[in-house]
Amino acid sequence: MSELDPRIAAALKRTETGLVPVVVQEANTGTVLMLAWADDEALARTLATRKATYYSRSRQQLWVKGETSGHTQHVREVRLDCDGDTLLYRVEQTGPACHTGTTSCFDAMVLAEDPQ
Repeated sequence: MSELDPRIAAALKRTETGLVPVVVQEANTGTVLMLAWADDEALARTLATRKATYYSRSRQQLWVKGETSGHTQHVREVRLDCDGDTLLYRVEQTGPACHTGTTSCFDAMVLAEDPQ
């Protein structure tokens, strides 16, 4: 079990269940890959190992991206937004990021697009 730096822990604003949303972006292209969730332990493990570690709300357990699929995320940078309630992981993605096999979880449907 990894322990989160107290200064980082103090800066985080978590949901009532102790989670913080994580926006995941490909570091080289800027493509937004996915949205996931982290608790303190997932964030601490991510910072310690540089392997993207998240909290699965459906399974109620930690998971390391690519642990079973091989589609890993090496975390190059972690940022906290101005309100302290959202994390940004800038990663090097190996293989597709989405469980459907697409590059990004946001490839499914464009709801609005500026025609210019």
